[in-house]
Amino acid sequence: MKDLFTTGEAAKICNVSQQTIIRCFDSGRLEGFRVPGSRFRRIPCQSLLKFMKRNNIPLDNIESGKRKVLIVDDDAEIVELIVDVLVRDGRFEIKTAASGYDAGIQTQQFRPDLILLDYMLPDVNGNVVCQTIRKNPEFEDIKIVIVSGVIKQDEIDLLLKSGAEDFIKKPFNIVELTDKIADVLQMS
Repeated sequence: MKDLFTTGEAAKICNVSQQTIIRCFDSGRLEGFRVPGSRFRRIPCQSLLKFMKRNNIPLDNIESGKRKVLIVDDDAEIVELIVDVLVRDGRFEIKTAASGYDAGIQTQQFRPDLILLDYMLPDVNGNVVCQTIRKNPEFEDIKIVIVSGVIKQDEIDLLLKSGAEDFIKKPFNIVELTDKIADVLQMS
């Protein structure tokens, strides 16, 4: 997927006239920037996606239809298992990270719809990752599901207050995991 769109490309994606896109851009309803020294406008992909969601414009022309899932876990076997299951499911595009630091970089670059986040990472716990993501308005639409085997109910409650949508206990049933992801993403 492209990072930047012209007003003509945005119009084609949204199935509206280029003039409509220009009016929305000029009125501030569609965020973007002007190319320095010219009259040309450019619209970042994330801005176009927000605009389309806000105006109930189908995303079919911009996305593959697959939902983006970032798996953050330092256990390579669990990551491999989850990736295998979600790829075979066919509805998801997957990226992985093994630490909180990597998760931050991947979140910025990949812009996932959902983060499947291990609570105990080598560099930071899931609570900190949740809070960091929730502090950034760019990531307000990202769903977070915490996965952990060693956690108490009061810690689960704290995670949910920190911005996680849900919690899955390890070991988990793969069908339950896939259903939970689809449920949180409101997929049919």
